Amino acid sequence: MANRVWRLPVWVWLFAIVVGSAVFRATIGRGIVAPFILVDEIIWAEVARGFADAGEPLLRGEPDPGYSVLYPLLLSPLYGLFDGLPAAYEAVKATNALVMSLAAVPAFFLASRVVGAGFSLVAAILAVALPSLAYTGTVMTENLFYPLFLVVSLVLVLVLEQPSGPRVALLLALLGLAFATRVQAIALVAAFVLAPLVLAIFEKRGLRDTMIRFRFLYGALAAIAVVGAVGLLATGRSLDEPLGAYQAVGDARYSLGEVLDYLVWHIAELALYVLVVPLAATIVLVARARSLDRRLQAFLAATVAIVVTQVPVVAAFASVFSDRIEERNLFYVVPLLAIALLAWVERGAVRPRVLAPVAAAVSALVLLFIPFDRFLTTSAITDTLMLLPFWSLQDRIGADWITVAAAVLAFGLAALFVFVPARYAIVLPLAVLGLWAVAFKPIWWGTHGLERFSEGALFQGIRAPDKDWIDRALPTGTETAFLWTGRTDRLTVNQNEFFNRAVGPVYYVNQPTAGGLPETPVTTDPETGAVTFPDGSAVDDAFIVADSSFEPDGEIVARDTGWGIALWRVDRPLVSAVRIDGLYPNDTWSAKDVTYVRRRCQPG
Repeated sequence: MANRVWRLPVWVWLFAIVVGSAVFRATIGRGIVAPFILVDEIIWAEVARGFADAGEPLLRGEPDPGYSVLYPLLLSPLYGLFDGLPAAYEAVKATNALVMSLAAVPAFFLASRVVGAGFSLVAAILAVALPSLAYTGTVMTENLFYPLFLVVSLVLVLVLEQPSGPRVALLLALLGLAFATRVQAIALVAAFVLAPLVLAIFEKRGLRDTMIRFRFLYGALAAIAVVGAVGLLATGRSLDEPLGAYQAVGDARYSLGEVLDYLVWHIAELALYVLVVPLAATIVLVARARSLDRRLQAFLAATVAIVVTQVPVVAAFASVFSDRIEERNLFYVVPLLAIALLAWVERGAVRPRVLAPVAAAVSALVLLFIPFDRFLTTSAITDTLMLLPFWSLQDRIGADWITVAAAVLAFGLAALFVFVPARYAIVLPLAVLGLWAVAFKPIWWGTHGLERFSEGALFQGIRAPDKDWIDRALPTGTETAFLWTGRTDRLTVNQNEFFNRAVGPVYYVNQPTAGGLPETPVTTDPETGAVTFPDGSAVDDAFIVADSSFEPDGEIVARDTGWGIALWRVDRPLVSAVRIDGLYPNDTWSAKDVTYVRRRCQPG
């Protein structure tokens, strides 16, 4: 019986890997009860709903400012199929589980360029065992971009092996799909330019010969760049307009010192993520690339080009826009390093006397540059998952011992790389797989894990028994505005609009909610209580959601008693029916004198 199982066709094993991963991710994904990467998850859900409801990308009912559309398009049928948004949310997470698990397929075929079928299946398993597959529980573009990134990487390797016109055309078409999924894909253009040059070094090929050999690739890239630039300038648009909603990335001013700091930190965290060994193996292979077979040279050239172009771009972005290690933007390269490890193992785990210890030591030492005291914060929960096990460990051993623990782990893995006998070298990728599995527990279920964080995000936004309590209280197709006074957490807006179709425009009194989503300021006349827009026109919505600090003239239809938020049927136009002076801000304590004014009093 066992022999029959092992003799199953490779495609059966690959299918089982994808299905097994998808089922596991979909099952545990039910523990994520609400979005917590905000406002990103709001954006992608809103754009998907726009496609489903109106056939175009919309954000809070307004035209999309230029976000990537492929992932929302993928989700849009789910928002059309399910009336209730909580049910649609569960379907989205299940879809994510399948789509992200499909990364096993390109990982298998990418590995099959350089290793046999057995190790290619191991590569497929490693590709779906990454801790970052935890993002299947989020409404994020990572779910689609990850498998697409690996497909692009595969075709880049094919182009390096044989740079024919059809292969180049396929590569550029896939780049377009990746860009339509995530703007970050534009950084792959630099990898396309660099990869043939790296391969030329490996093959001892001259520059002129390389340019001739890759004329289709370089010609196509140059033509696209020239035509695109001329088209933009001729129509009076800026060159960074293709970045859409992310034009600020192109306009920002970057500090070289800050970028270099973040570059070191991102390299260090990448070494931590891959657990030292794949990075060390890649260094050994690259250093010996000229003596390797052509297929492995092509794979290594693609890997080097992708890694050395992606890491600086992500580091520069983080230095200005996030002030954190953006592992979430970088984990896509990890399967490439894992496949390099498998190729090294299959070729005998060759460890040159000087090169191997140096590669292991460098891969371990760089990990110690992570300033754990700076980055073990809540931002790690959304962006730097491999720090979460160390955060959980810190709760037990204290902050002073975290770097020591990281050093023990790093140099222990480095020692394995150097001293494990070649005939047992398969232990190394299996050790990486096992440690990723160990790390996943605190990442998902730990004190600082995703499940608990999602529960907290829901509690900050909705405390009613039903997350779609607004939809349940209104007839189908009815819309309500949301008035945010600033007295409650901004997640009361975000969570309620995420789970309730009826929530439409968002108005604010003092400051808008964080995230830059479309919102409209309103003012309340201190004498009449009339609520108006900046142009002086009256707010005339039939229904409005507001916290207890704003009581309109109307009647309550439903209430989230936990937050004191109510859905009101308004006697139009909107008027603040109550004015209270003398209370301290956001409190029920008062000064010596308190004034209460009730407007639009009813007789009797």
